[in-house]
Amino acid sequence: MRGRLVPASVPMARTRAEIFDDLVLDAVEELERRFAGELAGVEFAVEDVPPDLNVYDSDVLEDGEVPLARLLPGRPGRQALPPRIVLYRRPLELRAADRDDLADLVHDVIVEQVANLLGVSPDDLDE
Repeated sequence: MRGRLVPASVPMARTRAEIFDDLVLDAVEELERRFAGELAGVEFAVEDVPPDLNVYDSDVLEDGEVPLARLLPGRPGRQALPPRIVLYRRPLELRAADRDDLADLVHDVIVEQVANLLGVSPDDLDE
């Protein structure tokens, strides 16, 4: 017999990636409630690790030389691309002591990237 060891409703059944995605959604939903118009059309994504690039642009939020998130500002025109904020799960997880610390870190990184996108101070968004 093969099957789940625990029911899907039990927190133990959630993977680290799913838990991380939930933390990102919580932070984004909080900001979207307050800034719905400004964030309309902005995409948020999670990747496990940052891509291997020789040089990172100013659109990358780093800790030391390790990228934590990246803002892709989007492109207007015929082949329009919406603005996109990408968080890198593994580097963020490695910097957090526990789940609460990770939730705070994810929130701070998202606020920083959204502030960068909107051209405002992170303090203006995080009141």
